[in-house]
Amino acid sequence: MAFRYRADHVGSFLRPKELIEARLADPPNPARLREIEDQAILRVLAKQKELGFDIFTDGEFRRSNFMGDFTDAVQGFNFMEGLRREWQGQQPGQRMQGPVRGIVTEKLRAVRPLTGHELPFLKQHSPGDIKMTLPSATQFPAIAFKFGVSDAVYKDHTALLWDIVEIIKAEMARLASEGVKYIQIDAPRYSYYMDPKWRDWIRENMRMDPEAALSEAVKADNACMKAARRPGVTLAIHLCRGNARSHWYAAGGYDAVAEKLFGTLEVDRFLLEYDDPRSGTFEPLRFIPRDKVVVLGLISSKLAQIEMQDDVIRRIHEAANFFPLENLALSPQCGFASVLEGNALSEDEEWAKMRLVAETARRVWS
Repeated sequence: MAFRYRADHVGSFLRPKELIEARLADPPNPARLREIEDQAILRVLAKQKELGFDIFTDGEFRRSNFMGDFTDAVQGFNFMEGLRREWQGQQPGQRMQGPVRGIVTEKLRAVRPLTGHELPFLKQHSPGDIKMTLPSATQFPAIAFKFGVSDAVYKDHTALLWDIVEIIKAEMARLASEGVKYIQIDAPRYSYYMDPKWRDWIRENMRMDPEAALSEAVKADNACMKAARRPGVTLAIHLCRGNARSHWYAAGGYDAVAEKLFGTLEVDRFLLEYDDPRSGTFEPLRFIPRDKVVVLGLISSKLAQIEMQDDVIRRIHEAANFFPLENLALSPQCGFASVLEGNALSEDEEWAKMRLVAETARRVWS
């Protein structure tokens, strides 16, 4: 197997204060926002190069959140009808209300390419291979379908899912044809199938059997991956349990989904969250085919404390008891800023963690 990208990262970086302020400005100033985005992206590209990474993102700086490329480019969402959900913090009893998620009230229609505002600048300025991230099509039915509202245009969650698949397929095919070397699907909703609380939620709120819904989700993501399959293009999926301002919403290991998910998803790389006990053990890795790569998310993007390198290396070798060391890589467990405000750490701490990823990868696999 030709191995690339031992040191990986999920894609988003903490947005500078001036970028957040410009995005929230009222009235908006698009020209000023674009200027600040460009400057911030150049800095983050240079930082990735300085640390020795071989793949480059723009930090998702042109998005309001990790799935903003989709919701900004697709008509049919009503944010006045949006829902909030409770998120769990790092300490027992710590809670927050998550950001508003729009409800589908019209037939969805892409009005522009999802990443069309991002890719040209990256192609011009990236020092190396570009990674582009997209939300999984499976992200939206669970959070954007509301009975009594959305079913006026889509009869159920499945009908909505497959319309979204067509939009994601078109974007992934476009990215592959434009020379993007690494395309990553971010799919936190698979955590619903790991956590008993959320499996019950699927039955009650989506009115679906969780196993049937899981099979449909895998089929949907595979259809999107197939659209981008080209020689030299790396296709990946990132599986986490929620990431917003250092909060999360799901817990549980990959055990409940490992055989079906790992055995049938047609990806090259699995980026897996393994930063704390909430993530379970490495045992489910035994279900992953040996021609795949597992990117171990051992470095927390939620906590400011910098991990000890020897501890990270020890855990890599623990994972190698279940999946070959030569097929492993390393990354933070999630993005540093899945939402606009980002997680509760400083930029210096963020880059110290990125340095740890790069240096540890060189130490283990050089």
